[in-house]
Amino acid sequence: MNDRLKELCEHAKVYATECTKHFTGDEPVVWMDYYTEKFAQLIVRECANHCDLLLDHKISSFKISSEWSRGTHDCSKAIKKHFGVEKLT
Repeated sequence: MNDRLKELCEHAKVYATECTKHFTGDEPVVWMDYYTEKFAQLIVRECANHCDLLLDHKISSFKISSEWSRGTHDCSKAIKKHFGVEKLT
């Protein structure tokens, strides 16, 4: 696992722990549900945001067409919408 995935994993662990700190009973199952959902959201968001980073890099490197620019941005939005992670949390 690369360092970025480890960071996302840690972020998901903190989130799941915070969400379940007041639960009693079957905490491992509930904790894992929160962790899994958050980790998946973070991975999808990271992939979609990579499209935007590519766009930023291309803009700074050389002139690109507005169609390519719009396509990259639309791709990022479509990925986030498809997986239901449009909003940053």
